[in-house]
Amino acid sequence: MDLKGKVVVVTGGAQGIGRAIADMLAAAGARLALFDVNATALESAGAAYRQGGTAVSTHVVNVADEAAVEQAMDAVVAAHGRLDGLVNNAGILRDALLIKVKDGEVTGRMSLDQWRAVIDVNLTGVFLCGRAAAERMIRLGNGGVIVGISSISRHGNAGQSNYSAAKAGVAALTIVWARELARYGIRTGAIAPGFVATEILHNMKPEALEKALVPIPLKRLGEASEIAHGVRFIFENDFFTGRCLDIDGGLRV
Repeated sequence: MDLKGKVVVVTGGAQGIGRAIADMLAAAGARLALFDVNATALESAGAAYRQGGTAVSTHVVNVADEAAVEQAMDAVVAAHGRLDGLVNNAGILRDALLIKVKDGEVTGRMSLDQWRAVIDVNLTGVFLCGRAAAERMIRLGNGGVIVGISSISRHGNAGQSNYSAAKAGVAALTIVWARELARYGIRTGAIAPGFVATEILHNMKPEALEKALVPIPLKRLGEASEIAHGVRFIFENDFFTGRCLDIDGGLRV
């Protein structure tokens, strides 16, 4: 896909990795529709893109809210006249051990609220946005690309039952949708980042961060722009579909 003039929705697009993805797409000439729950960040991002000459619409959306997603996707089509891509980036963390034990006694466990919060945003949100985008792409008849942000944690990471399950689901949906939607000219792909230099990791204690780098062959954190570059590759390579790219510095080899 030549991104010039194409309209791409980026969820969680006002900050972090989502903002880096939006930057990369804008640099390639895409028009942006940013979904985020942070209205202040959305306003700031929208103003910056407009000042730089990128056509952009901003939408305050909770991706786990079916009605809100449907309304926002309709608003995108109304504002831009087309819909060519979706990057399902929005996600949250609510880490906890399944069962926490101290001195042989159970002292805690992952709560149902922690489980549901992550599944609702990181998996159900991907489903809702993917379904809404695919429906409109089919009706408009121009095909499109749907990209999910999975994680190295999809292989299983202690303390992340909820997050690992959701990110494994994102990878699985990528395969399913590739098979279902190819007939309509819609491709899919996913990116599985390893440790990326985001605000969360920057706030880690230095000793904890140093320990996290030990098993990474490249001995550094990834940059958000490097994740964004993978997303751009998926959009621009028309023979790519149904696969998940690991961008993790060789952490899982």
